[in-house]
Amino acid sequence: MALGKTIKRELEVAFSKHSQPIWFRVLKYILLGGILFLFWGTKLLWIILLTLVAFAMLLHFWYRYKTDGWTKSYGLWKHEKDRA
Repeated sequence: MALGKTIKRELEVAFSKHSQPIWFRVLKYILLGGILFLFWGTKLLWIILLTLVAFAMLLHFWYRYKTDGWTKSYGLWKHEKDRA
């Protein structure tokens, strides 16, 4: 798959209203806000944020691998050709 096409598909999935349930998005940002509030100004904040980013990247690439680039269903990801 061409790089431009891959990037376009990644952005479609990232900004899709169907890629994550609304409750998950809300919970994710509440937890991120709580971590920022509790650890602001400490060196531990950066360790936690880097760990979360690394985990998120691993999870993203695992799902991308298992769904063949978001083209088939796996786990919580439900592929439908008419939804982007």
